[in-house]
Amino acid sequence: MKHSLRIILILLGMFFITQLIGLAVISQYSPEVIQVKDEEGNLVNKTIYNLPYGAEPPAEVSPVNTLVSIIIAVAVAVIFMLILMRYKAEFFLRSWFFIVVSFALGISIYAFIDPLPFSQLIALIIAIPLAALKLFKRNIIVHNITELFIYPGIASVFVPLLNIWTVVLLLILISIYDIYAVWHAGFMQKMAQYQIKKLKFFTGFFVPYLGSKERAQVALAKQQGDMSKLKNKKIKVNVAILGGGDVVFPIILAGVVFNTLGLLEALIINLGATLALAWLFYISKKGKFYPAMPFISAGCLIALGIALII
Repeated sequence: MKHSLRIILILLGMFFITQLIGLAVISQYSPEVIQVKDEEGNLVNKTIYNLPYGAEPPAEVSPVNTLVSIIIAVAVAVIFMLILMRYKAEFFLRSWFFIVVSFALGISIYAFIDPLPFSQLIALIIAIPLAALKLFKRNIIVHNITELFIYPGIASVFVPLLNIWTVVLLLILISIYDIYAVWHAGFMQKMAQYQIKKLKFFTGFFVPYLGSKERAQVALAKQQGDMSKLKNKKIKVNVAILGGGDVVFPIILAGVVFNTLGLLEALIINLGATLALAWLFYISKKGKFYPAMPFISAGCLIALGIALII
């Protein structure tokens, strides 16, 4: 098996596993209708999702309003990120991401340990050290393992607020933005490079690997039994990356489909997104940046069409 193929399979595997974890987490927060008394003492139905840390969706918020809010939030976050990059506010950015990562990990962990006593507190006790280790002490294993659980936690917050058609529109709009950000403006690459070089972390899957020339140098040093020869040599390390947005948006669609249509239909979405990403990896050229969302969204929409037919 070629080295590049191994890297692709690793990324695809992590992507697909995250999609499945996303369904598992979202299933724990499936809507439940209970009866409560209103201010006048009458029994009324109320839908709850049992999300922790105050993440329960507000009542009577339309999916369209939520879609508009998400689009505005994404735009503000990108502008905010670019401004902070300009002024080299690394500590603030790490602190910001630390809060988000801790919150998202806490939601995912809570889904697996509830209803243990003090489960919300236990989830945070686990999540906060992992977030600190991820963001303040570089460790590739911790980074990628935590990524598996961050996006399910984030998706769980948005799934109750959307319906299938607003997620479809969201995928289309995000795909257009991704094309512009990668192929035209180029600031997506700048943000990725800034995160890796300055912040020492990346919001997405991150797999370093050696090129053929570098692997040959390492193999030769091992064969000669003298690894010290590599100490004064600069060994170029390549990285294969997959952005967090490319991971979380398919989870949101699969989660909405799960709550609306069922498990089989949601799994079809997972499979469609993964196959579309595999196709992108197949046609992509080494060393070039590609917007993944148009491909993933196309796979999701084809899968959604199949899910609606069966």
